[in-house]
Amino acid sequence: MKLVKRIVIGLVIAFAVFYLVTRPQDAANAVQGAFGAVWGAGIAVTDFFVALANG
Repeated sequence: MKLVKRIVIGLVIAFAVFYLVTRPQDAANAVQGAFGAVWGAGIAVTDFFVALANG
């Protein structure tokens, strides 16, 4: 099972590098979108706890 995991991780990394080299603008947009999603989720969680604390 470890071998399969290593192969899959290697393929994912190889695809990411290939995508970065062949389509750098699209790769940058994908990273920005992912960062924006994580940032938005963090803000939502913070808002939830603030609302919970304020009762």
